Amino acid sequence: MRATSSVIVGRVAETCLLGNALDDASRRSGRAVFFVGDAGIGKSRLVGECAYRAYARDMPVLRGRATSTGLVVPFRPLIEALSSRFRAAGPPTDPELDPYRPALARLVPEWRQGSSPGYPETVVELAEALLRLLSVLGKEHGCVILLEDLHDSDTETIAVVEYVIDNVAELPVLLLGTLRPEPGAALDLVRSAEQRQVATVRELTPLGEAEVLEMTASCLETTPEEVPQATHERLAGRAGGNPYLVEVLLADLLDSGQLRRSGDRWQAYCSPDAAVPTGVVRSWARRLDRFDAPVREVLLCAATLGSQFSVTVLQTVTGLDDRTLFSHLRSAVEASIIAPDGADPDRYTFRHALTAEALVASLAPAERAAMARRAAHSLEAVTHELGDEQLQLMASLQMAGGDRHGAARQFAAVGRRMLAAGASGSAVILLDRARSLAHASDVRAVTEALAVAHAEAGELDTALALAAELPPVPARSQAAEQRGETHVRIAWAAVMAERTEEAAGQIRAARSLLGAVPPPEKEAALDVVEGHLALLPGQSRPEQSQPGHTPPDQSRPEQSQPGQESREKAAPEGEAREAVRDAARRAAAVAEERNLPVVACQAWQLLALLSREHGFDEADSCLERMLSVAEQHTLPVWRVEALVRLGANTFMRTGDPARLETARTAAESLGALVPTQTVDGLLAMNAVMRGEWDGAQEIIERSVAASARIRNLGAHRYLLLASATLAAHRGRRRDLDRALVRFRRAGGEESLLVPLQLGLCRAFAALLEEDRGRALADLDASLAWESEHPSFFYLSGRHGLRPLLRTIEGLDGRAELAAALGSPGADLAWNQLFLRLADAVLRGREGDTERAARVVRSAVADAAAFPLARHLGLRLAAGAALAEKWGEPVAWLRAAEEYFYAAGIQPVAAACRAGLRQAGVSVGQHRGGWDRIPARLRTSGVTPREYEVFVLLAERPGNQQIARRLSISPRTVEKHMASLLSKTGRSDRAALCEFSAECAAEHD
Repeated sequence: MRATSSVIVGRVAETCLLGNALDDASRRSGRAVFFVGDAGIGKSRLVGECAYRAYARDMPVLRGRATSTGLVVPFRPLIEALSSRFRAAGPPTDPELDPYRPALARLVPEWRQGSSPGYPETVVELAEALLRLLSVLGKEHGCVILLEDLHDSDTETIAVVEYVIDNVAELPVLLLGTLRPEPGAALDLVRSAEQRQVATVRELTPLGEAEVLEMTASCLETTPEEVPQATHERLAGRAGGNPYLVEVLLADLLDSGQLRRSGDRWQAYCSPDAAVPTGVVRSWARRLDRFDAPVREVLLCAATLGSQFSVTVLQTVTGLDDRTLFSHLRSAVEASIIAPDGADPDRYTFRHALTAEALVASLAPAERAAMARRAAHSLEAVTHELGDEQLQLMASLQMAGGDRHGAARQFAAVGRRMLAAGASGSAVILLDRARSLAHASDVRAVTEALAVAHAEAGELDTALALAAELPPVPARSQAAEQRGETHVRIAWAAVMAERTEEAAGQIRAARSLLGAVPPPEKEAALDVVEGHLALLPGQSRPEQSQPGHTPPDQSRPEQSQPGQESREKAAPEGEAREAVRDAARRAAAVAEERNLPVVACQAWQLLALLSREHGFDEADSCLERMLSVAEQHTLPVWRVEALVRLGANTFMRTGDPARLETARTAAESLGALVPTQTVDGLLAMNAVMRGEWDGAQEIIERSVAASARIRNLGAHRYLLLASATLAAHRGRRRDLDRALVRFRRAGGEESLLVPLQLGLCRAFAALLEEDRGRALADLDASLAWESEHPSFFYLSGRHGLRPLLRTIEGLDGRAELAAALGSPGADLAWNQLFLRLADAVLRGREGDTERAARVVRSAVADAAAFPLARHLGLRLAAGAALAEKWGEPVAWLRAAEEYFYAAGIQPVAAACRAGLRQAGVSVGQHRGGWDRIPARLRTSGVTPREYEVFVLLAERPGNQQIARRLSISPRTVEKHMASLLSKTGRSDRAALCEFSAECAAEHD
């Protein structure tokens, strides 16, 4: 009979914890729970209990386990978890997951669509995709993901688990993980999460004697009273309260006949001094001897391959045909030693990791080594190319067989593959392992690769230390070229981390090795890195910011940051600028000639950045070439980067977001979350400028939280700024103040977005409150900031709105306007509106009234894409036209008043009405404003004009401020206040202001 317990014994607190956690997940209150304990202590039994309870609640369950074989397989537990749920059912079809399918395809390759190379998504992007998948699965009843043996996990899986822990709180998801209390990344993560109170951790202790007795009775399907005392004492004394050992030792007693059923009772047939197994190894050796020799040989060979093994590999090693092999495997399954792996039809797993270890330990050392060598030779002899997992298995077998150097070569080969695939964390583990085993002649090359892996994993200090330890190589030799490439890649990582001194040091080291005249392709790579270095702080250049950048990789472009036209960079100046540009041109030419497409894209990207000061045409020609190279050589990430920049430039020039939307579609199709969120920031701001406020809000809500979770700080800040600008352009001061608080907390006021915050957001808010003095102060502050931090922020007001306001106020003349028109920022359709209106104002003053009126008509017609800017421009120009008697100010004011009244921006609408009255034109009352008044105010008799005053009271302004904003007299404000106090029943002004704030909050 099987010596296994059908019930869980001694884990009442833990099962109650699981029940509560499942309840929470079903109520969209996600939790992360971890069980920590030694091998065999019962962690997997609790995981199984959790799965059983989840199935009973109709909750989707995903279950995966890390491999205990020592193989490094990125995302192995997650791949198994998703496969356990979707391998047969296929991918989920919820449209909410569309942006995340390409990233999820890395975990389930069958989901990949098409044959084009995928986007090398970051770990954070993959983690966000998994979180979205779990959230969708748990919509109805909650969802459970079970990850076992995390102590054996790869670094990428640990990073994903950390992300899920930090973001699961408000989702219908339970994450349950298990691990041993072994020092390592998994235990560090769990302890840290427990300290931060974002995870619940329970350490499983050994069973007490009474619990061992209860478990023994359960295994024997009897009562505790019927368990022989001698048997209980033996199990309690030998198993140490470990449930797995209780079962193993009990099975040995049953198999050996020392415990037998006699009639309706169990009897022990051994004296206390009888020979008994001294441990698990001896117990398993005795059990193994009871199998036929062929089955025993298969089990020993399988155990040599690890606690989980591939049938294909086992067949390669044993040479058995299908029928014979599966017959032996069935015998082992029937004996409860192994079981099929539900997540992979080609794999079997030992019932417990200790089982495989015990079987291998039962062999003599020489026999173990011989079996490992035989298995390694069998794998080495196969004709097809081995995968990463098989190569690692061969390396492990070579180590066990005594071939340390051969093992090092295999580990190094897999490490380099993983480095090329972007799994730098796993590459570090494998290359470090290879370095410790390598022959002296191989150490140098392995160390070079390890240094690059550390650099691209974000561990720059370790990479620099390893590079410094490398032995010298002859200059201008093949070894020098390899070493030079190492220094270049580390330099690129240093540039991405804005470590200017370290980057410069690596470049100097590369140049000293490559000589005064490096090979052209090496020179091109160096020029590109040096060019980007020239744009960094500390290089006599303006500040550059690259928040949210993932560990660098030369195969990937710098991620676009929304802002100006998608990049927060300023060009170097003077001769240095020309030198950098010339070097970048040479690099682009060499890279295209020598078939180095990534270097070519890097060079064209650099040239586009350097060309911005000359305007859009030159920059766009560089980006078009970058796009062409990317498409010709199937570089999807670089293609997206080019499309994003081109799309942003096209919108700025024309107001048409179509190409930007194409870029987003391309990024989304790759599952590239970082550039997708970057484009969303640009699209949101563009929608604000186009007056498509509902669309802007939808885009912001779609990406702002996700960008914060994956620490895409550049896009996150820009989305927050778009939210603040949306509130400003709608005239909603309270929403604006709240949005700016969020922007400040995200570090926005220490970023290069400050000019946009001042010029595109705050200045517009002031103008929509009819506070022209404050608007000019904000625009002046923006200009002052840019003078200290030169950049290409063409939407900061410097190139459009500020010249118009200063022209209207008589502070600027024709010379200042000419300077503004000569800047690259004058090419933007948004700025052209304001500059042309400034030209019209000057022409009106100069007496060229007919031409001034034509300029206004033309400017307004061309700015159809920007309704708020167009009508605000009309309102501003009308004042000058009325005073100087030119144009059609009455028509302009009527159009503006209609627009701002419909938009609910009452201060500007009131100012337009006041301007019309000043022009001697009768102004009709809007009778349709009743629908804006809340029902409880409308039934109290509050009128539309009184409601306009009431809305402003939430900000607690004085009567003079209200009068100024609504363009009415303070006396009229006093009358409306008295009426409002009477109609609302409030006792004083403070109570009325509080009531207004309450109504505003309800409206929000």
